Amino acid sequence: MSLLDTLGIQHPIFLAPMAGVSTPELAAQVSNQGAFGSLGLGASTVDAARKQILHTQELTDKPFQVNFFCHESRDLNSEVSQNWIALFADKFKELDAEVPTGLNCIYPSFKDNDDFLNLVLETKPKAVSFHFGIPHAHQIKALKNAGIITLVSATNLAEAKAIEAAGIDIIIAQGIEAGGHRGIFNESFDAAIRTEDLVQLIKQNCTLPVIAAGGIMNGHQAKQFLDLGADAVQLGTAFVQCKTSSANDAYRKALFDQPLTQITASISGRPARGLINHWHKEVDTPTRPQVPPYPYTYDLGKQIHAAASKHGDSGYGAFWAGSNVSQIRELEATDLINQLVLEINGKRPLNPTFSNSLIPR
Repeated sequence: MSLLDTLGIQHPIFLAPMAGVSTPELAAQVSNQGAFGSLGLGASTVDAARKQILHTQELTDKPFQVNFFCHESRDLNSEVSQNWIALFADKFKELDAEVPTGLNCIYPSFKDNDDFLNLVLETKPKAVSFHFGIPHAHQIKALKNAGIITLVSATNLAEAKAIEAAGIDIIIAQGIEAGGHRGIFNESFDAAIRTEDLVQLIKQNCTLPVIAAGGIMNGHQAKQFLDLGADAVQLGTAFVQCKTSSANDAYRKALFDQPLTQITASISGRPARGLINHWHKEVDTPTRPQVPPYPYTYDLGKQIHAAASKHGDSGYGAFWAGSNVSQIRELEATDLINQLVLEINGKRPLNPTFSNSLIPR
């Protein structure tokens, strides 16, 4: 049985599960067009996640996936925390905002307990994917017994082999070009493999279906990854501009006006690619202190962004975007899926300015 048959979809196109950007409306639009919609629920409470899943199921009877963070929860070193807070103390005061006294763990891991597992078993989406790691064995077994398909992101071959050994169904090959947080298991080690190379590496050494993710903006790029052996492609940045995403106006404007990206760990505590702003220009200096672990760092990042935004400064925003963001097109989700399908089947990209860029190099 092909991957498309297994998932019950028409097109080999996945919407990346972007926490903070994906919405039930966007997921449903993608699924209703025969692709694979998604909900990024890693930043949600159980109750909020339940509402999003149920709302999506009201909007579509087609398959979609839900996504959770699967990081290893870590203790916070108080000295590292205070040094990080001190770095931003003057900026908080300048913004007439209270300087944080500590950093909180704002995002739980799927592995911390079975609350999210029970939610998935209760709501029964077609598939569930994981970022930053692999669920516990008993969680994987419960999902399999319920007939729910499992996916995990890999950024190198070692992670892909661990995913296969754990009994996961599908590997998402997430290359260095990807926007936002890639699913690196150990944030202190980044193999930084291009999507093109990673897809081939995993296909040569693993037997599971592989989804290519990272730097894909049009159907011609998608077609080349499919020709390399990928079973489907996953796109995120291309969909951020859709009206049904939850991206704010500043984020949307920056996608078109400032399409330059860089990887930083200063926003969240984990390396993530986003549009270049204050974090990259002012914080990521050679003298930057040690960054606290994820997601404690993100607590401060969100606080300083909120404070600066009140003064009309969006430069501390986590405006995640892939390396080919300059190729973004202003299309709604339905039209974007249709255009991608046409391009995969040989039609030139809608905007000829971008037609010469295939696999990013």
